[in-house]
Amino acid sequence: MAQQPPRKQLYVFDLPSDILSTLQLKTQQEQPSADGLDGSEDVTPDDSVPCAEDEAGPKATSCALCKLSFANLQDQRSHVRSDLHGYNLKQKVRGSAAVSEQEFEKLVGDLDESLSGSDSSESDSDNEDDIKDKANGNVLNALLRKQAHISETIDDSFTSRKRKRGAGKPPLLWFGSSILPTNSSLGFYRAMFTQDEQSDEKGLVDVIRRKQLSPKPPPRNPEDGGVALPNNNTTGPHVFLCMIGGGHFAAMIVSLAPKLGKKHGADERQATVLAHKTFHRYTTRRKQGGAQSANDSAKGAAHSAGSSLRRYNETALIAEVRELLGEWKELIDTSSLLFIRATGSTNRRTIFGPYEGQVLRLNDPRLRGFPFSTRRATQSELMRCFVEVTRVKISDVDEAAIAAAKAREEAAAIEAKETASRAKAASEKKPVVPERNEEEEAALLYTSQIEALVRRSKAPALLSYLTSNSLSPNFKLYPHDSRPHHHAPTALHMAASLSAPALVHALLVKADADPTIHNGEGKTACDLAGDPATKNSFRIARYDIGEDRWLWALKARVAEPISKEAVEARKEHFRREEARRDEEQRKIRLDTLKEEERIREEQNREKKLGKPKTIGTGRELTVQEKREEEGRGMTHNAKMKLEREKRARAAEARFKK
Repeated sequence: MAQQPPRKQLYVFDLPSDILSTLQLKTQQEQPSADGLDGSEDVTPDDSVPCAEDEAGPKATSCALCKLSFANLQDQRSHVRSDLHGYNLKQKVRGSAAVSEQEFEKLVGDLDESLSGSDSSESDSDNEDDIKDKANGNVLNALLRKQAHISETIDDSFTSRKRKRGAGKPPLLWFGSSILPTNSSLGFYRAMFTQDEQSDEKGLVDVIRRKQLSPKPPPRNPEDGGVALPNNNTTGPHVFLCMIGGGHFAAMIVSLAPKLGKKHGADERQATVLAHKTFHRYTTRRKQGGAQSANDSAKGAAHSAGSSLRRYNETALIAEVRELLGEWKELIDTSSLLFIRATGSTNRRTIFGPYEGQVLRLNDPRLRGFPFSTRRATQSELMRCFVEVTRVKISDVDEAAIAAAKAREEAAAIEAKETASRAKAASEKKPVVPERNEEEEAALLYTSQIEALVRRSKAPALLSYLTSNSLSPNFKLYPHDSRPHHHAPTALHMAASLSAPALVHALLVKADADPTIHNGEGKTACDLAGDPATKNSFRIARYDIGEDRWLWALKARVAEPISKEAVEARKEHFRREEARRDEEQRKIRLDTLKEEERIREEQNREKKLGKPKTIGTGRELTVQEKREEEGRGMTHNAKMKLEREKRARAAEARFKK
């Protein structure tokens, strides 16, 4: 009877005996291997997945073209300016597959050999150009020039033998167990197996059983403090983990044999850290991105305190990292696997050299990348990555439903491809243009000329054209089934819809056009008239022609007849009425302005002289009150002058008596 999947985390090197005894490899999804990897799925440090700087999730710090990921945005920007990225862009333009970091370094190495060992007289000039480019640091131009020269002389059959680059194998190997439900699977990372072990998938179960380790006690620290490196005879199988990027470096050696510990009073298996170390140096240009060495290579050496400090820190970080690797050389050489994340050319040179006493090499078969997202290089991040890569993944999926969904997707893809091919064939198929006879060609020519004259309201020219070509004024415009001609089938309909009253009157009176013809919508020409002037032209034509010629009201839908003089008189009456209303409005506005001016003058006078004072109603003001009222608003000198004049007039009056 199948049991439920275990809830506790399973460790690759310490599996329960019941699961280990019933473990079986499931059928893996076959995918073409990547170019140049010989079918292996080992992930190198250049093939790391996108990294994130915090726990919010991975950010877009990867290059889909080169299939690389980076610890931070600065490393990604540095990569975009690198020769590897530029070379892969050229490869994409030429329709070729992108190359990995190792393949590009091999191409550059072959370029150095060809520049130093070529003795062909034909390529002397090319070699000189390549040597100049190489000396100037432009490796990409030299490499592209060499490949262009090779492509001219190489046989075409070479390209047909080149293997097609694929997506690689999936990072997980899935196993099943008879004690688990059929929809439950156990996943192991491929990176935990060597290339030889991966090549024989049938023996993977035996490999897992041989890798099982019993828990061991942790190593004792020396009495004087610190963490001493254990003896190789007591460490057992162990792995080396390393991350570098953005000035951060972290390295750790972890034993694969778990150690027993206590958590909440219960036994728990824990990882045994044999050695660990972290460094951090200020090497990244803040707010600008990229290392100082990358900026110097692109723009030249800067002369500032910050740039000098960053250059010193880069040199110090390289020295510290290489010194640490030298101290750990014995443990690194005996490690089962090497998990390294070193993005960017500067970081890779720091780890892989070449330099004197080099410890790690790019061609080491134990080399692995982290097959999942990683964060900033810290000790806790390294431990998280170790736990993640050695943890067994438990997946509960319905394989039958997945297979059915995959079949549906394939069927939908095939159907979409067929639909696209049919649409493409239909678009490429030339439309069949029906052949016209002479009458249709003539009708098409007449229609184009008539439409041009109607649009320009050329009444005399239109009448002359109809007469000279013996065309009826009711000529049906061609083609009859087109949308414009469905709305305006004759010249009269077209003139009415364009609001051309003079042309309408000329067609009705001089050309004797039929106003009772209906268009495809059942409307007459008068129905299409859009302004009063055009409608009046139909009424004037009815007055001029007479009532006996057409059924004006019944079929033509024209209003009562009216003479041109009556229309002009009505226009004159409307004009006079409009002028009279304008004059009245002008007078009203003028009176309003005068009243506003009077009120404004009174207000100004009241502000200057003050408002007259009235004491009571019906009582005459006294002499003193009158004197005060007269002198209101006057200065003292003006009041004195007024008093002198009054006294003088009073004296003259007394003399006259």
